[in-house]
Amino acid sequence: MSVASVGSQELAVALAAVRDAARICRSVQAGITPETLEKRDKSPVTIADFGSQAVVCRVVGNAFPDDPIIAEEDSSELRNEENAPFLHLIHDEICRQCVHASKEEICRWIDRGGAQHFAHRFWTLDPIDGTKGFLRKEQYAISLALIVEGQIALGVLGCPNLPLVAGDPATSGALFYAIRGQGAFALPLEGDTAPQPIRVSATTDPAAARFCESVESGHSSHGASERIAQRLGITAAPLRLDSQAKYAVVARGEADIYLRLPTKADYFEQIWDHAGGVLIVEEAGGRVTDVAGKPLEFVHGRTLKQNRGVVVSNNLLHDAVLDAVQAVGVQ
Repeated sequence: MSVASVGSQELAVALAAVRDAARICRSVQAGITPETLEKRDKSPVTIADFGSQAVVCRVVGNAFPDDPIIAEEDSSELRNEENAPFLHLIHDEICRQCVHASKEEICRWIDRGGAQHFAHRFWTLDPIDGTKGFLRKEQYAISLALIVEGQIALGVLGCPNLPLVAGDPATSGALFYAIRGQGAFALPLEGDTAPQPIRVSATTDPAAARFCESVESGHSSHGASERIAQRLGITAAPLRLDSQAKYAVVARGEADIYLRLPTKADYFEQIWDHAGGVLIVEEAGGRVTDVAGKPLEFVHGRTLKQNRGVVVSNNLLHDAVLDAVQAVGVQ
């Protein structure tokens, strides 16, 4: 099985799976209230996270039963008696939004995402990337990718709160996808509108670049990002948003640079936090490396253990950004 053999069947399955997950996430997010945030109640994200993983693994597993799936969650906690209320709510949401199933079936679907190791062909899923953004009713993403022989062959990002047309909230809800060698595209999360090709920006002057980074400083060093921006001559404030939606905004030219800089010496990025977005940026003409300029390696199981940090750009600015990253001492 080669990367070139991946095509319309895998894409159709991936889009259907992510759309199912988005329906569940949107339904759960609609019920979040100010009281939920005041109490720091994370139960909505728990319900949506498990529900999203269950329905994606169901759709992918039914279509490709031999493909392993590396995902974030497993059902062990849900099977504990004290968490029965969570499982009940997840079950209700899936039955209402997608398909009727037993609680045991739902747990089995979730556990399809329990693969641990590299395989010649496997999927990786983040059922909700950007959980804090989800709770704030801001940006989050459902990220699904197919990796074949160590290369990302297909990437899909579902961004339920990101406008399809930049700056137009009325178009909220976008899907982005790429198949290796076939370009990157955007289409509405709902409806049958034809996909539109997307392309990174043509910005060549680093000082004119638009920067985006994580909202949460625990995910990436904001201080290091600020020093890099100063070195590049960038004066505009960074665009801060949660999740792999940042890959999407670079891929469509809304931003030029996205940095995820190491905050801890012993931390390695999880593959599901990047795989879906990486190919979309690359197929839109951009470039993605670690802080040393190495391509990300998706051949070491669940983590990017041979890479440190992530640098995303429109390609035209990449070498200048890497020089600035090295100059401020990020390693």
